[in-house]
Amino acid sequence: MKAVVMAGGEGTRLRPMTANQPKPLLPVVNKPIMEHVLRLLKRHGFEDTVVTVQFLATLIRNHFGDGEELGMNLNYVAEEVPLGTAGSVKNAEEHLRGEPFIVISGDALTDIDLSDMVRFHRENGAMVTIGLKRVANPLEFGIIIVDEQGRVQRFLEKPTWGQVFSDTVNTGIYIMEPEVLDQVAEGEIVDWSGDVFPKLLKDGAPLYGYVTDGYWEDVGTHESYLSAQADVLSGRVDVEIDGFEMQPGVWVAEGAEVDPEASLRGPIYVGDYAKIEAGADIREYTVLGSNVVVRPEAFVHRSVIHGNVYIGSSTNLRGCVIGKNTDIMPGARVEEGAVVGEECVIESEAYLSNNIKVYPFKTIEAGAVVNANVIWESRGQRSLFGPRGVSGLINVEITPELAVRLASAYATTLKKGTVVTTSRDASRAARTLKRAVISALTASAIDVRDLEVVPLPVARFHTSQSGVSGGITLRTTPGSPQSVDIIFFDDRGADLSPAAQRKLERVFSRGEYRRAFPGEIAELTFPSRGVENYAYELLRQVDTSGVEDSGLKVVVDCAGGTPSLLLPALLGRIGVEVLTVNNRLNEASPTDTLAKQMRDLQRLGELVSSSRADFGVRFDPVGERLSIVDENGELVDNERALLVVLDLVAAERRRGRVALPVTTTRVAEQVASFHGLEVQWTPTATDELTKAAQADDIVFAADGRGGFVLPEFSRTGDGIAAFVRLLGLVARTKMSVSQIDQRIPRAHLLRRSVPTPWAVKGSVMRAVVEAAGDREVDTTDGVRVLEPGGGWALVLPDTAEAVTHLWAEGPDSDTAERLLEEWATVVEQAES
Repeated sequence: MKAVVMAGGEGTRLRPMTANQPKPLLPVVNKPIMEHVLRLLKRHGFEDTVVTVQFLATLIRNHFGDGEELGMNLNYVAEEVPLGTAGSVKNAEEHLRGEPFIVISGDALTDIDLSDMVRFHRENGAMVTIGLKRVANPLEFGIIIVDEQGRVQRFLEKPTWGQVFSDTVNTGIYIMEPEVLDQVAEGEIVDWSGDVFPKLLKDGAPLYGYVTDGYWEDVGTHESYLSAQADVLSGRVDVEIDGFEMQPGVWVAEGAEVDPEASLRGPIYVGDYAKIEAGADIREYTVLGSNVVVRPEAFVHRSVIHGNVYIGSSTNLRGCVIGKNTDIMPGARVEEGAVVGEECVIESEAYLSNNIKVYPFKTIEAGAVVNANVIWESRGQRSLFGPRGVSGLINVEITPELAVRLASAYATTLKKGTVVTTSRDASRAARTLKRAVISALTASAIDVRDLEVVPLPVARFHTSQSGVSGGITLRTTPGSPQSVDIIFFDDRGADLSPAAQRKLERVFSRGEYRRAFPGEIAELTFPSRGVENYAYELLRQVDTSGVEDSGLKVVVDCAGGTPSLLLPALLGRIGVEVLTVNNRLNEASPTDTLAKQMRDLQRLGELVSSSRADFGVRFDPVGERLSIVDENGELVDNERALLVVLDLVAAERRRGRVALPVTTTRVAEQVASFHGLEVQWTPTATDELTKAAQADDIVFAADGRGGFVLPEFSRTGDGIAAFVRLLGLVARTKMSVSQIDQRIPRAHLLRRSVPTPWAVKGSVMRAVVEAAGDREVDTTDGVRVLEPGGGWALVLPDTAEAVTHLWAEGPDSDTAERLLEEWATVVEQAES
């Protein structure tokens, strides 16, 4: 059986270490990762090996040659362009001669028992056997579920936490029968997990998963790179270490010189011909490469030092990586998480703070304090996207400098000359930051249409128009007056998808921004009548018939936000009697706190009741969400408001589908089916609801948190459009809001959150799937278990916090409470 080693990856997340060398050549305890892989193959009898190469292929060929030094026969197959994981193997088909073969990554560290995996493959008569490993954080890998015999049941590539239904992940190690390559088109981009395996599974082919207890680490981040070194030094992975053990845990290679007055505290590794002088202090989990020189009084701890590095006297290196041929001059200090590329000079007394990246061939001047990455310009790095875009404290976490870098990264993902909208809420912070955003966009050859201060739905509407490629809006974070959100739109006016977010984040993390030439600096324009055009299109496309003759009277609270720019004139055209409150821009209080929201809703209820209005609504300060008060002044909570609007829409439409998150009460299904509509259940993420709303037969969507989508006008959340639609519906149905609410069955839906450490989230979800037994399971988002006697429970890991959320619904409150307790117990026991 032959082996295929995939060595074409760029390793972009490991830059600057991989800026000038391919990831498979990165050293782990002074040997390239790929050499450890090849030695593993040799140990299990795979001597005839094909290596697929693409990025910096010549360096890999030159290093390993024909494999003679390892006692192997290596052949190389190059990809002119990336062909995907399956396409690259297909490209090497002529070397495989129609026999079974093993595929393994050249940049993952492992000691998996390949011989036993081959035995498993043959005994089960498998067409494909996939190497599996249980990991603490499965987000970056493909999740796979197998039955008791090891046969693959389902899998999902790179899920969100809401999609995690196991912690058993795909290692990228496969044993395959030759006919599998018949499923791969020649010369096309094809992936095993994304294209080939789903088709084979659907066709009923024998796909098996081999769960290994061996070591496996996808060395894809700086953190995993350091941990892989520590695991080798600690003996947690069975690989060869060149050299001898001078004292317990202290490995020294041939020709190394260690002064007796130097302090060595294992486990550490000292490469061949390295020199450690008297007074140097080398501590745990440090790897010194070949020809490294460590001068007196230098301190090195938990660091990886590549070959030919000079470490001057009195330097201090902690938890960092230093690239080859770099000089660290006396007194310099490099802190945790920092990475210095090859052939750099860090001059005397320079200070590199935590997590700094210095790209190759840079000089850090003496005494410099470096708090931002050094590429060709300085930049910072942080975790970018959260539930509300990029968020943080004003002028602490979100600064004008950061806004420039974010906008530059976004512009780099777009073509030169495209058009982007910018907008903001009423706050001064958003105004300041938007100016920085505009400067960065125009400097990156992106034309900007600045909508200035507008409601968020208006910004989304104009971004979705022809000729616009995206948008950026800035608003004060809901509930946090000291914070700001930077929200990026795609060409539909919707929030960027997770894939687009990752693309932007990759550009941001590398700092590789596009710059316009002087003649390419783009234009900034201020479109006229943006609010009026939105209002015109809204009234043209949303049915308001019957409102003028109905005598409706409503109370509208604009929350001191941007809806006040639009609503009075809009309602005047509709012909409804309206009392508006807080209809001004409030720069001093541009967002909702919970206390302010409750106070305003109570006041709204009093106004509705005292004025004998038909109902009242309160918008959030950007007009995206809507709260409803009935004619009695009673608040209709968000869940009931969804059902009320759904009932009215369904009664008029009588056909089509509605899109709702899986956390919505199943009473919604009863309401929809009563009027002849179907429900499409979606994941809870906002972009997933927006994606579902793109379908032509979707007539309504809502998130259960005051957000509504009216597809006849906009495919994104729009509180203003929802209000206009509600006016028409109430006018034509000739029923009060409370009467509509009362005719809808009551829901028995309960929710609870259970603290869950990040490290055990995957195992918790696996425990939930196992505890479900024979009961029907839905993994649209999280794991939803359907009870045979009615009712359901949903377990959903939070994407941003160390908690797991649970929902339970039953035909009565007692059943719902019992289900909630049952699954909370499963989650809590899985953590222990």
